[in-house]
Amino acid sequence: MKRKNFRATVLAIASVLGLAGCATPISYQPMSGGYGYSEQALETDRYRVTFSGNSATPRETVENYLLYRAAEVTVAHGYDHFVVVDKNTEQGTAGGPGGFGVGVGSGSRNRYSGFGLGTSATIWPGGGDSYVAYANIVLRRGARPADDPKAYDARAVLKRLEPTITR
Repeated sequence: MKRKNFRATVLAIASVLGLAGCATPISYQPMSGGYGYSEQALETDRYRVTFSGNSATPRETVENYLLYRAAEVTVAHGYDHFVVVDKNTEQGTAGGPGGFGVGVGSGSRNRYSGFGLGTSATIWPGGGDSYVAYANIVLRRGARPADDPKAYDARAVLKRLEPTITR
């Protein structure tokens, strides 16, 4: 009986660890299940753009996807460049608090043996750091002012970042 319980415990641990390792970075997509991009019109020419990644999405990817979305919004509304009024990238924990535990016990007095396996919260996509980036942008027409480091040529951003976008 002990051998059977041990085998079941090992199989359960391997299964859970296998699932935990399957997390993949979030692709460039509209917001779904708390991950992806979104935008909110604040005024006719002002937007708040957000991109949320999971624990497998690097910070740099989240920030690049944010800028890419800002450029898409700019071009889609007939503008040429955008100015980042403010931006921030917040670090959090994806999947909430998670846990995994195994217990094996035996006793000679009561002839008891057994094992336990438990999890708490969400193991997949897994705990770990995740990033959410947001920016408030103002859309503008005409050439990007060369002396404004917060201004981005939307078409240049799209062209430069397109090879890094995973859809």
